[in-house]
Formats: sequence, structure tokens, C-alpha cells
Amino acid sequence: MKNLLRIVFVTMIVVSNQLASAAPKIEHWVTDSGLRVYYVNVPELPILDARLTFAAGSAYDGDKAGLSGMLSGMLDKGAAGLNADQIAEAFESVGAKFSAGSARDMSWINLRTLTLEEQMLSALYIWQKVIEKPDFPDVDFERLKKQALVGLQAEKQNPSSIASKAFYKNLYGDHPYATPKNGTEKTIGTLTTKDLKDFFKKYYVNKNGQLALVGAISKQQAEVIANKISKALLNGGKGEGNKAVAIPEVKPLTEAKTVRIPFPSTQAHVMIGQPGNKRGDKDYFSLYLGNHGLGGSGFTSRLMKEVRVKRGLSYSVYSYFIPMQENGPFMVGLQTKISQTDEAIKVAREVLEKFQKEGPTEEDLKASKLNITGGFPLRTASNDDIIGYIAMIGFYGLPLDYLNTFTDTVENISRDQVVDAFKRRIHLDKMLTVIVGGKAVNEEKATEK
Repeated sequence: MKNLLRIVFVTMIVVSNQLASAAPKIEHWVTDSGLRVYYVNVPELPILDARLTFAAGSAYDGDKAGLSGMLSGMLDKGAAGLNADQIAEAFESVGAKFSAGSARDMSWINLRTLTLEEQMLSALYIWQKVIEKPDFPDVDFERLKKQALVGLQAEKQNPSSIASKAFYKNLYGDHPYATPKNGTEKTIGTLTTKDLKDFFKKYYVNKNGQLALVGAISKQQAEVIANKISKALLNGGKGEGNKAVAIPEVKPLTEAKTVRIPFPSTQAHVMIGQPGNKRGDKDYFSLYLGNHGLGGSGFTSRLMKEVRVKRGLSYSVYSYFIPMQENGPFMVGLQTKISQTDEAIKVAREVLEKFQKEGPTEEDLKASKLNITGGFPLRTASNDDIIGYIAMIGFYGLPLDYLNTFTDTVENISRDQVVDAFKRRIHLDKMLTVIVGGKAVNEEKATEK
């Protein structure tokens, strides 16, 4: 089996350039029980990637922060009477790989397997059991809770983690996106296996899920697999279930706010931002292209040139949008010496303000387009890349030709469109600034410039 996997790995490297030459064709249907299916045939490699996704991320945790993530971590700890070791051995013996995870909008269950008949059927059988009948054993659950609590304690010594949690908390207030994905010491400590089972039955159901299949299988095989998974969810969830209630709209910030958190370090971690955009947003591509030149392209970005290269104020500085079901954050981040914090923030704001007013130069815009479109084929060159895009397209209801039209869409964006989008969407007088590092300073509110 190990020799076979080595051969497959070498083959993947050889054909990756072939796969990058054209966008994949996505086929879509819905099972009788309401599971949405997205399928892409990639015959070059004897590999199947499957991803089952649900609207069941941390935004659905309610007052049990960390529940979604904890459930993801428990899925392979016991199912259908098999313990964690037996499940792991069953996947490993046929060269398959299982994983599960959770973000703010969604949770997912992944499988990668060879498409040789015996290996694929065995891997899919175990995967189906995990999906249908997770046991959530108490012993493993208590161990996982202890590990989570240790991790939360460790985060208290990590200024980057402190800054990130404070940023989301202050940016989103009482919105579900403010919920920390890994929970809190209080909420993790009170979670029970009943909480896991209730969450699983409510959200891990056909009508709230989608299945992405990418690999060397026919559409007929994909339909058979989809029906089996749909049946497993039907039995495990005790019904077709319902689609999750929509995540509420994100409210814009109404004023500027600066939050200073003392921390005994020589560096300050700074995050500046506001609610940004969501998937399917009409301004998505204009903001994405513009941000590439602003702070999303590493050493060639304007923020990096002005803050680090010219002034030496920061080793790292960047900006990005995180589009989600509702408006995810737009954020400028940097780390700098405590003594240079105010100056670094001032320069970063000035760069953002100038970029908003003037936009990128035609030369910079051309370079950004070339970088994005030139690298895009390689970002869809493997099964793993493709299934990530397919799952995103399905979950957020994007057009099925999203990958086919991506480069043309980017190429056709004008400089005026970038400037217009940044002027309308970025509010410089209502930005949140979080600073972790230095001595204690009372939380303050100030008008940002």
C-alpha cells in the first residue's frame, strides 16, 4: 500500500500542470432527501476527494461557544461501535485519510481515498458509519475538553491570539461572528455529550448540507455515493432536517474605537478594520483586486513598501478581506516595536486613506491582475484545490461557472471600479483598532483619521 501511494504521489506531480490548463466542469443535483451534490470528474489520478459541508459553524454555537469545533474533533473518536483506534486503522489500512473541521459559517467532514474498487468501497463504508452513527464516547470527550482548556490557557500568552479574539469581539458585538471558534474556559467546561448529539441531530442533516465529490469516478458512481451518504444522514439525523436559520445581517460600525490591551512584550500586535464584504457581493472582485495591491501581495504591496521598506516600522504588515455568509472583516494587521506603535498605525492609516482616494496606479493594477490571473490555474491544479473551491461555490450559492469566468472577471475590472468600491465600502472615520502590547491604558474612543 505504501509503494502504491508513492506512485500516486509522483503521478500527481507529473499531471498537475495538465490539470491546471482548464477550469473543471461542475455538475450539480439534489438527492431525494434534499442533500445538494456538486461533482467534478478528474480522471487523471486514481483519487477521490469527498467533502460534506453543513451550515453548522461556530456562528450556530449560541451560548455554548466551542460546540461546533468540539463536535468536529469528536467525529472519529467512535462510531457504530468502533473506537478511535479501529476507525483510524480502517482508514489507514486502505490508504485513506479522514479529517473534519469547523469555521464560523460551516463545518465539514473530508475523505480522501484511492479509487481502486476495494480500497474506495472500504474507505467510503467507514466514512459513512462516522457520518451516520458517531458515538461521542465520554472518555474521549473529557480528554478533548481538557486539551481545549489547555489550549485556551496557552492563548493567554499569545498576543496574536489575544488580538484576534478582541478584534472579533469588538467588531461584531452581539452578532454570532463574535463567538470565539474554540470557545471559552467557561463554555468548554460546561459542554456535555448531549450538547454534541443535539447539535449533530439539528444541523448534520440533508437539507442543511452539501456533498462535493472530485476525482476519478463516473457520474453514476457519484450518484451512488451521494445517495448512500444522504441515506446515512437520514438515519443519523432521524429525518431530512431543515436548513439552518440564516445568519443575521452584520451591523456596520457607528463610530471609531480603539482598544488597548496591556501585554508584557517588546512588540505590539495591531489590527485595524471594519466589517467588509460577503460571498457573492457585487463588489467582491473590485475589493479583492484592489486589496491585492494594497496589502495582499507581500513585499510588492503598498503597505509593505511604506511601513516596512521605507520606514522600517514593522517586519510584517498586510491587509485582507474575509468574505463570509454575511460581512466578514476587512483588516489591516501589523506587528511593531512598542515605541513605534503610534507611528506605525499613523502611516498604515495614511496609506489606506491615500489608496481609498486615489486607488492603484494603472501599472500597479496591471501587475495585480497578472499576479492573480497568472497564479490562478495553479490554485485549481489538484483535487484538494478543486474541492475547496467546489465546496465554497456550493455553500455560498455562487455560479457554477465561477472558476471558468474568474480570470476574465478580474481582467475586466477597471481602476475606476476599484476606487469606487473602496470609497463606498471602507469608512475611515469608523474603524476599530486593537492594540495588544505595552502598559495598561484605559480603553478609549477616538475619531480615526
